[in-house]
Amino acid sequence: MTSSDYVVPSDSKLELVAPPLWSTEEQRPRISAVDLFCGVGGLTHGLVQGGIRVGAGVDIDPACQYPFEANNSATFIEKDVNDLSGDDLLPHFAPGDLKLLAGCAPCQPFSTYSRSGRSKKRELDWQLVLGFGRLVQELEPELVTMENVPQLADHAVFQDFLKHLKGYHVWSSVVECSTIGVPQSRRRLVLLASKLGPDGLPLANVKHGKRTVRETISRLPPIVAGEQHAGDPLHTASTLSPLNMRRIQSSKPGGTWRDWEPELRAACHRKDSGASYPSVYGRMEWDAIAPTITTQCFGYGNGRFGHPEQDRAISLREAAMLQTFPEGYKFVRSGEKVQFSRLGRLIGNAVPVRLGKVIAETLTGHVKKSFG
Repeated sequence: MTSSDYVVPSDSKLELVAPPLWSTEEQRPRISAVDLFCGVGGLTHGLVQGGIRVGAGVDIDPACQYPFEANNSATFIEKDVNDLSGDDLLPHFAPGDLKLLAGCAPCQPFSTYSRSGRSKKRELDWQLVLGFGRLVQELEPELVTMENVPQLADHAVFQDFLKHLKGYHVWSSVVECSTIGVPQSRRRLVLLASKLGPDGLPLANVKHGKRTVRETISRLPPIVAGEQHAGDPLHTASTLSPLNMRRIQSSKPGGTWRDWEPELRAACHRKDSGASYPSVYGRMEWDAIAPTITTQCFGYGNGRFGHPEQDRAISLREAAMLQTFPEGYKFVRSGEKVQFSRLGRLIGNAVPVRLGKVIAETLTGHVKKSFG
């Protein structure tokens, strides 16, 4: 089907004109997607798990190409979204499929983690949201999904983005990802838009029990701080200074730096403001969800990123699994040196795979309701 099958009344409510009857699931149209701001492929991998074909991912960071293409049967396009047109993307959708334009524009302008010292360029990164909207207008896909930080919903740029969705039925909400099976506390704004109608769009209809740290990473072999496991280069933990080793040895799962002897406390803990950071230098708990996995999650002093039992920070593989990447997801080529800062950034910025799968399941269910 194409956009010409739709009539947009003056009140902007969409009506489907004479939809065909699909007698079997095989006859029902499939969904084909392009993933903007694809990163290492978290959203793409989830969409594929949920039954959606992904033809291409777009990202300006060349470091994303290997993990994206090594784990997904899709083409990586290294390009700024602002330099793309709808015609550039059209060949990457399978003929006859419903088109889905998906993506998560960089959220640094809204980040509370890196708010100090950011450049003017970073302040303008939200313009990529409008680039996303422009491509929606040019491409006219039947389906759109966007994932971002909750703060975006309160920013004028979100309202500007919605103007690009005239003629779509739109649902958006802030989703606590732990309620859909992501083993961490992670609140994200999720938007779904469709030209097919409103039935089946709310992501809130899809629920899943909470998954714990133990269920997610406990089967991995133990390693020590500074060690890389011989069988998995990503299962590597950063080194600890002698002082931080003493600190983690004094830390209880779910505890705080207040459990330490006074001489172990950092200077920031001795200030009045230190009371606001009880999770810094903390251990995770086995039978709870993890904290939000950030770009600095490999560092013990950057949050509650201490392993629940072993005296080290979580490994990069554990971070990726807490982001619901499969245990065998490839992030580095064979023999390539593991760089904590680069891989931490790629993993922390990723869309959790599980969230991508739930989005896909919601959209495929929506299509089923729309076509019968």
